[in-house]
Amino acid sequence: MTPYTNPVTILFGATRRPQLIPPVVHYCGQPRFMEKALALQAQEGPRFDITFDLEDGAPAGDEAAHAARAVEYVMSETNRFGRVGVRIHDRTHPHWWRDLTTLLPVTAERIAFVTLPKARAYEDVAVVADAIAFLCRNAARTPPLHVLIETHGALRDAYRIAAHPLVECLDFGLMDFVSEHLGAIPADAMRTPLQFEHPLIRRAKTTVAAAAHAAGKVPAHNVCVALDDPNLAYQDARRARDEFGFTRMWSIHPSQIGPIVDAFTPDAEAIRDAERILLAAAAADWGPIRDRGRLHDRASYRYYWMVLARAHQVGVPLPETIAAWFVPESKR
Repeated sequence: MTPYTNPVTILFGATRRPQLIPPVVHYCGQPRFMEKALALQAQEGPRFDITFDLEDGAPAGDEAAHAARAVEYVMSETNRFGRVGVRIHDRTHPHWWRDLTTLLPVTAERIAFVTLPKARAYEDVAVVADAIAFLCRNAARTPPLHVLIETHGALRDAYRIAAHPLVECLDFGLMDFVSEHLGAIPADAMRTPLQFEHPLIRRAKTTVAAAAHAAGKVPAHNVCVALDDPNLAYQDARRARDEFGFTRMWSIHPSQIGPIVDAFTPDAEAIRDAERILLAAAAADWGPIRDRGRLHDRASYRYYWMVLARAHQVGVPLPETIAAWFVPESKR
């Protein structure tokens, strides 16, 4: 198959390729939880990312040792898929630069991403992105940057942050965002149902998702704090997906990972529709078709392509012809 007949090139062009990363990012900070997460990922495959937390996960005074420990885990054989990132300290913390100088000289070609918390404005993102690029200047790759939108300034600059070329994902940080309002938003808004109903939080979530999509980046939803109710994590993820356009969500307990993956997996009927429509489109050389009395062209093909791409990403079996579309060109 030549590049000119690759469906991605036909549907999206050469420059605006769809950005796809796993629909769950699982946070952990303590060593035993980091090891447990790696073992679970090795068992289930790269259906979810892991983030090692240097910010809230490190005991005060043990930051340097904790960062060194994260390097060992990222570079270990237990990181089978290269889908492990690290959250560093924020720009106001004295350890943010030390985090990067500990991590990147060793892990630049292996770490999946770096996450920046509590960005106060675009300028914080630009400084950290420049630092990452500088430290990776002799490496084969520069890992992407994920940015937590959890302050007033970051929300104000969300579109500009999302447009930065190194930024891959905008993460919404609900609890810090609520705290930023100094008691003006009730504590109940840190959880369901008010987190989906309070006007200021709805505005923030829609802004984060819209900014990410406008730049072709990934919007990630905040955690579900109910550790003993995996079904609530599923319900939160479905609302985040269906009502706000998020395509990824945080997990903070292993029992949440499966339900969140399920929530972001396209429904069986949507997958069947996408398979039928895109197979017919391919047979028509991606020109317009009629399906069950309705017109479809490349606009709807792009929508259905993403349905199948997300299904394929989490391991949903697809017909052989369609599965071949998702084989990287380097492996054809």
